[in-house]
Amino acid sequence: MFLKNYTSNVPVSQTVYRIEQVLIKCGAAGITKEFAGNKGAIDALTFQIETATGKISIRLPVNVEHALDALWKDYVGDDRMTQDGQSVQWGMGSKKKKNKSDFTDQAERTAWKITRDWVEVQMSMIQLKQADVLQVFLPYVITSTGESVYKRVQDGGMKMLLTNGEE
Repeated sequence: MFLKNYTSNVPVSQTVYRIEQVLIKCGAAGITKEFAGNKGAIDALTFQIETATGKISIRLPVNVEHALDALWKDYVGDDRMTQDGQSVQWGMGSKKKKNKSDFTDQAERTAWKITRDWVEVQMSMIQLKQADVLQVFLPYVITSTGESVYKRVQDGGMKMLLTNGEE
């Protein structure tokens, strides 16, 4: 599997700080962090930025659970997992000793590092006039209902994108 930053040792706090600095340099304001449950882990950044039609709010989520699943499946490979999916079944020649939980911190670092790279590239595209804010961040724009544009389209199906009543 090709996966960028899957070995990163950079602490999440440092990566999030770097994202915030890039956003500030590019005109973002009101950056807030959202925390996942009671674990104290950051699971999204929300910020406001000015566009040609006014200020919008953008929420950039990071899904550590999905990153963890991907890292775990890559590690397990062709080996069989235990019934609960948290360990590799011993025997049958497998020498893998790690459990799924051993990858949690790495999944968080990797997910945030990829988000940092993505934000840096998108902001570079905007500054080079290759795209505008809405072109790159539209799925993450928060609507008046508090949902992202992506979530609204996902829930409404593709019909929302059709312009002439096509099915």
